[in-house]
Amino acid sequence: MIYNNLLYFLVAIFLFTVTGDSNEPLLHFSTSFIILFCLLFSYDLISRRFFSRSKGKGSSAYFSTEKRLSLLALLFYSAALYFCDIHYYLTPLSLGGQLPSLTNIGGLVLFVLFLSLMWRRARSTYETAFGRSYTTLAFLSSNIRTNLPIVLPWILLTLVYDILALLPFPGLKAFFHSQTGEYFSFILFLILVLTFFPPLIRRLWGCIPFPHGPLHDHLHSFFKKQRFSAQIYLWPLFEGRVLTAGVMGIIPGLRYVLITPALLETLTLDELDAVMAHEIGHIKRKHMLLYLLIIAGFSIIAGFVLEPFTFFVLSKDIFYLLLQKTGQTPETVLTVMMTTTTLSLMVLYFRYLFGFFIRNFERQADLHVFEALGSSHSIISAFEKIAILSGNTRDLPSWHHFGIGQRVDYLEKCEANPAWIRRHNRKVRLCLLTYLLVLGALAFGQSLLPSDTWEKMYEEKYTEYIIDQKLMHEPDKALWLRLAGDLMQYKKMEKKALQAYEKALLLEPSNPEILNNLSWLLLTSEKLELRDPLRALKLARSAAMLEPRGHVLDTLATAYWANNLFNEAIETEKQAIFVDPEQSEYYQQQIRKFSNSDYETSLKRSNEKM
Repeated sequence: MIYNNLLYFLVAIFLFTVTGDSNEPLLHFSTSFIILFCLLFSYDLISRRFFSRSKGKGSSAYFSTEKRLSLLALLFYSAALYFCDIHYYLTPLSLGGQLPSLTNIGGLVLFVLFLSLMWRRARSTYETAFGRSYTTLAFLSSNIRTNLPIVLPWILLTLVYDILALLPFPGLKAFFHSQTGEYFSFILFLILVLTFFPPLIRRLWGCIPFPHGPLHDHLHSFFKKQRFSAQIYLWPLFEGRVLTAGVMGIIPGLRYVLITPALLETLTLDELDAVMAHEIGHIKRKHMLLYLLIIAGFSIIAGFVLEPFTFFVLSKDIFYLLLQKTGQTPETVLTVMMTTTTLSLMVLYFRYLFGFFIRNFERQADLHVFEALGSSHSIISAFEKIAILSGNTRDLPSWHHFGIGQRVDYLEKCEANPAWIRRHNRKVRLCLLTYLLVLGALAFGQSLLPSDTWEKMYEEKYTEYIIDQKLMHEPDKALWLRLAGDLMQYKKMEKKALQAYEKALLLEPSNPEILNNLSWLLLTSEKLELRDPLRALKLARSAAMLEPRGHVLDTLATAYWANNLFNEAIETEKQAIFVDPEQSEYYQQQIRKFSNSDYETSLKRSNEKM
């Protein structure tokens, strides 16, 4: 359940963050509110119907219904985000943009609201399945406290990040925004999570200290033999009727072994020792730290992959063809594409890669019984009991654990041939090493990707698309014609550039930028038949009279030089230096060029090259 809910909350957080904030809502507040109400009401009706069908069919039917409705909650939540402008209407929570994390938390609360409707309808079915009576408020509170540890690290991290951004210490803020500062803050956050979260989670889950007595003494004696220390608590998960145990915390004084009452009632002492050996195996193999590493690895992989992928998509003609076919804005199409890509990457990563590791970590913990007890007979016996009493779940597959039948089969294989134990541990080590090498390769490989080239291509294609759209809707506006001419000239499509400039000049004959850019084209065109130095000089003079800026004077100086007026060219270039001293080095190069060569020679050289 916890692993499934982790995926649901990750997807919900992602969906809210990618909706972004807009300046204007899609719909009026009253319309958005009505749609949101209809979505909540519809989801509530569906939840009631689903749970009424599963009532009286046992705990497995309850869990199956909850899983299906949690997935459905994500669909309804997505619809609410898209149609109801949730991000826009929650933006005031950020206190003027100072704490955007509050807006994100507000979005998460909406998802919890959908889940709460489900839990409200689940109460009656739950009471029948587990033989316990709850008030609606108490049942909702219990479910929220159970799931809160999943999102609490994210909530705290985003809040701390926003608070640090508000601190009046520029040096400190600069450090935390640097790569070194980000690594430092991440490591510090991990230390805090590993230190303080286990006791917090224990309280949220309502765990109570294991009662003193012979069984308590037996377990602590077993721990001591295994050179392991932890506090033992009773875990009232689903009224304590679920047959399971767990361990959390890497610091001995803040480490807890959790055991459900049902497990204590079911297992013999030898079987209970074997289950404890399994939990100890997680600690001995450092699985807690490895879980955090692999979860954090998604952020690293996403950072390495998504930005270059964005530039790659934007640099391709198919993206702009898709814009034309759909009639959507570039922002909308890009958001849909990136959302789909990132969401797919997230689901695949956690469902398959993370699932692969935690399954094999569980198997590694199973195998620790050989080291602790010398045999797997007791844990196999415990697994068989759990499978039967949990509703004949021996052959039930699981993405985050191997099925009980698979676990038993592997233990029996290891019992017959211990080489399988070494083989599995070697497999886990090699997979972890491969994973770390892939992370390193992505970090190194990102610098090898032609991201700068893709970014440049994207800027060109995006600019061309926008100008084409503007020309389509405002074909008689000189600005778009001039920008189209600039773009065509940059792309060496000089005949089209000339046509665009000529049209723009007819619409605004006194526009200095149009005059200047057309003059420059007539002076420098690679197509020699388009060059016209005499007309270029006339255009450049008009531009310089209207707007004597540095680049305009440079065009005029080039026109003087092209017409063999060398002194005028040099004097005009000196004026450009005076007007625009930041570009003085370029203007000095132009003066040397005018002093040492003539335009006709330049033409001949250009002709030879072509």
